[in-house]
Amino acid sequence: MAARLYERYNAEIKPALQAEFAKNAMLTAKLEKVVISVGAGEAMKDTKLMQNIQDTISLIAGQRAIQIIAKKSVAGFKVREGMPVGVKVTLRGETMYNFVDKLCSIALPRVKDFNGLDRNGFDGRGNFNFGLDEQLMFPEVVYDDIIKTHGMNISITTSTDSDKEAFRLLELVGIPFTKGRA
Repeated sequence: MAARLYERYNAEIKPALQAEFAKNAMLTAKLEKVVISVGAGEAMKDTKLMQNIQDTISLIAGQRAIQIIAKKSVAGFKVREGMPVGVKVTLRGETMYNFVDKLCSIALPRVKDFNGLDRNGFDGRGNFNFGLDEQLMFPEVVYDDIIKTHGMNISITTSTDSDKEAFRLLELVGIPFTKGRA
């Protein structure tokens, strides 16, 4: 699955981007990494729920997720230094292409009333960020194993600094965007 997307990138997507943006092969936009993160919220006090979130994200990503530990105490949020505050996993290489392919072809089409991802998720430096409301859209997740549903943030980092190039790259990769102005 992942090899197909990477092969398609080299065979079709990269030449199309080179022709469109008139750059040499080394400056052509490509995917660098994908970060999947979950903020724990009230789950940070429940170690069993934190472990369940970590296991779920690891299952979705195909790579072991790590718990994020608070570096400072914040009284307003009732967070103490050393408490787990979230879970994240960074994907690169083959697992990244595997996840993006699964996200575009399997997970996002399973979302009810899905019209595409918002085009305003670009940060001005060629990176795209979006959030998902629940983890149940992924086929690996078993509903009976979930203690509590949670959302996740997905950040796709590209090698370009231009949002226009990054948008075109992600569009060619297969990420569904909403119709309308770019």
